[in-house]
Amino acid sequence: MSHLTFDNFEAAGKAVLSFLYTRIGFNLWMITRTEQDDWIVLQTEDHGYNIQSGTTFSWADSFCSEMVKGNGPRIAPNSDAIAAYASAPIGQKVDIKSYIGVPLTYSDGSLFGTLCAIDPAQQSDTLHDELQLIELLAGLLSSILNAELETLAQVRRSELLALESQTDVQTQLYNRRAWDQMLLKEQDRCQRYGHPAAIFVIDLNGLKKINDTQGHAAGDQFIARAAKVLKDTAREGDVVSRLGGDEFGILAVECDYSGAEMLLVRLKQALHAAGVSASIGVAVKAASIDLKSVWDTADQLMYAEKRA
Repeated sequence: MSHLTFDNFEAAGKAVLSFLYTRIGFNLWMITRTEQDDWIVLQTEDHGYNIQSGTTFSWADSFCSEMVKGNGPRIAPNSDAIAAYASAPIGQKVDIKSYIGVPLTYSDGSLFGTLCAIDPAQQSDTLHDELQLIELLAGLLSSILNAELETLAQVRRSELLALESQTDVQTQLYNRRAWDQMLLKEQDRCQRYGHPAAIFVIDLNGLKKINDTQGHAAGDQFIARAAKVLKDTAREGDVVSRLGGDEFGILAVECDYSGAEMLLVRLKQALHAAGVSASIGVAVKAASIDLKSVWDTADQLMYAEKRA
């Protein structure tokens, strides 16, 4: 493995999966992440199962969930002989006769996901001899992962600082070009680490009436007031942008469904308190959907609310 490079988690993962397939076999090796009820496939070394990166299964249905709970061993040359594995629902969907799985953990010891493998054929009991090596590689992957995650907030801050020149003059929020760039960067991180993310689309109500009855200066003040509310209410690290006219976007990074619901409540309360009427659409990224599609969904939901 001396020719392989390990300059980031993604590269290290690919190298580890390739090495383990060459050494041990097994038709499918995976690096996965758990996110609430989802079990997300981040990387694969696939030789027969046709499982793609981004595929999502139910965590509770998996062999790995049983392994983490201690109901089954980390290596099972004959998985049918292990009650927890033989009855696991994923076995009804995928042909599995042998299994390997070890946890990948955050620095505090909590579960990130797994390094695991399955095969449609039973294996020799000598497979148990590989456990120490697999656990060592899983530990190294966890260390590389945690080193990257610890610097991630700083990386995002640096990216946003680099885009400070790309702001909307009137609101001092990021402009559409900066929004597009950050969407691409965050999409890459969602794919690499399995991060969730939420997108909010906010469209102000009544701007035309204000312009017509009070003048454009009053309309500009209305837009500026709304922009300040959005920026003050969004979480640190979120991207708040003026997408055009009276439409705004918030990219809420590492934000799951419950986090998105809480942020939506805070946004509605803050806008109401500031005397700003707005229609809001929000969508949360699933593992198999890119952020552009999430944005489209949020936009459609915003217009549905506006029509209602």
